[in-house]
Amino acid sequence: MIQQIAVIGSGVMGRGIAYVSAVGGFDVYLADLKEEALVSAKAEIDLIFEKAAARNILSQEQINAANERLHYTDSIEGASQRADLIIEAVPENMSIKKEVFEMLDKYAKEDCIFASNTSTMSPTEIGSFTGRPEKVIAMHFFNPVHKMPLIEIVRGLETSDETAASIEMAAKQMRKETVTIKEFPGFVTSRISALVGNEAFYMLQEGVGTPEEIDKAIRLGLNYPMGPFELGDLVGLDTRLHNLNYLHKTLGEKYRPAPLLVQYVKAGRLGRKSGKGVYDYTNWEMVKR
Repeated sequence: MIQQIAVIGSGVMGRGIAYVSAVGGFDVYLADLKEEALVSAKAEIDLIFEKAAARNILSQEQINAANERLHYTDSIEGASQRADLIIEAVPENMSIKKEVFEMLDKYAKEDCIFASNTSTMSPTEIGSFTGRPEKVIAMHFFNPVHKMPLIEIVRGLETSDETAASIEMAAKQMRKETVTIKEFPGFVTSRISALVGNEAFYMLQEGVGTPEEIDKAIRLGLNYPMGPFELGDLVGLDTRLHNLNYLHKTLGEKYRPAPLLVQYVKAGRLGRKSGKGVYDYTNWEMVKR
């Protein structure tokens, strides 16, 4: 039974996963080697709690209880040793994930389940970095984690039925809906999202419309909650480019990144986190919140 969760990586996704896990009743250890990242994560999580209270989503009693279950630590070893489930939320780079999972495999309890918050990468390959591939699975959360209702669960070749069932139960306790799908590069959501976002950059490059016009057309014409440029800036254009490069390599020519997207990333225009992406956020005080 999953009672304690370690989240490895306190970036945008890691802090969101820690929040929904704590609200769901789990004891949570948010681990990051960088102290400043943990400080930033705590500040953002506190702000999400404040907004949840203001909107009557959570009572103050619920917030206090969730905060008591949240622990911030720079000891990945210590967090891993306590956990029944470890959710990895490091950058989408297989060499980084390999290093992390090999380390986790040394520290974690024998019955601990490993989940990767990957949007494109193979849980089968990730499982091969451990001595427990039957306990490795992908849990693809969506940004912002506290608002998006879905977790895309992806089984690897050797993922056991027991592991998949445990993850579905954990996701339900986090108040999330799930789909459980077969492993294939990009899964379901990332393949569609990458195509839409990339095509938007081709349209911008071709002068079809301004970013505002293209985003408005997709929001209102196709009923998307946000336009492709708004979403790209939120996720990070470097992340979007990395995913496209992976899908281009594994699935073929239709995922070749638009040259304009490549230029933006080379220029350091990564989105909200850098202050400028497709849109300029330098004077937007809420961007870091």
